[in-house]
Amino acid sequence: EVGADLVEAKYQHAEPRLSIYGRSPDEWSKLSSWFVRNRIHCPNLTWMIQVPRIYDVFRSKNFLPHFGQMLENVFMPVFEATINPQAHPDLSVFLKHITGFDSVDDESKHSGHMFSSKSPKPQEWTMENNPSYTYYAYYMYANILVLNSLRKERGMNTFLFRPHCGEAGALTHLMTAFMIADNISHGLNLKKSPVLQYLFFLAQIPIAMSPLSNNSLFLEYAKNPFLDFLQKGLMISLSTDDPMQFHFTKEPLMEEYAIAAQVFKLSTCDMCEVARNSVLQCGISHEEKAKFLGDNYLEEGPAGNDIRRTNVAQIRMAYRYETWCYELNLIAEGLKSTE
Repeated sequence: EVGADLVEAKYQHAEPRLSIYGRSPDEWSKLSSWFVRNRIHCPNLTWMIQVPRIYDVFRSKNFLPHFGQMLENVFMPVFEATINPQAHPDLSVFLKHITGFDSVDDESKHSGHMFSSKSPKPQEWTMENNPSYTYYAYYMYANILVLNSLRKERGMNTFLFRPHCGEAGALTHLMTAFMIADNISHGLNLKKSPVLQYLFFLAQIPIAMSPLSNNSLFLEYAKNPFLDFLQKGLMISLSTDDPMQFHFTKEPLMEEYAIAAQVFKLSTCDMCEVARNSVLQCGISHEEKAKFLGDNYLEEGPAGNDIRRTNVAQIRMAYRYETWCYELNLIAEGLKSTE
């Protein structure tokens, strides 16, 4: 039904999330069989796999002997389907529609463990305590990195690592994401750290923000840093999060844009820039991005902006590009002076 609505609307794409918990290695085969059997494929839908950080729940019930087993259950079936697609036909088909992995849970829950070189290896993590956010993120990133290398060699699609990050919890979550994530969801806590904001700006790490969800769970709408981040030139977009919980219509993304436009007094150019960022940071194919943004969308600055497609003024694109180049040049000059 969601897919049919999107196809009818023509210009909206969505990336719903499906959970793989890591409790059992057959979760992937069940999910992919359901996907293929019920013909869930839709040209306007691609899928994300979210992995909830609930090892402690499984360990307390003796479902898992150690954290390494959870990682194996999440990634081993994907490696096997990559190496031998014929032995896993449904999963091989399903993986073509997956764009990335997400790490999800309440970030405010602190494990008490600081991830370091002295941390136990996953196979040694037999305690009932949950590993830290950083521990989860690193081992997901490491597995995705190796998996992508293997799939690229074989001409298969690869996956982004796009964790929920900075919605609550410690700033170390955002430091971790800066080093290993392709993009993040939320990023609210960046407002507490100008240094991290600056790093995310310099690296242009995409941030998908969901003010309506945050308003219900963590931060009232008017205090959301969305406008501040946009004005500073961070690579932000608007996204829904749990639309069946926090939205009231069949157009949840339009709700996000409409309310943000009213509360933050966004101009048409602002909204078009956010929409352009949204297309750039999502997982749709290069061909589809070119269709929405223009053939030169990968070029920096105004050269990569086709105003006929994006409706973003060239003066806005020039300002963003010149500001970014100025800051990068400032750092380059600073490095020279310290040598």
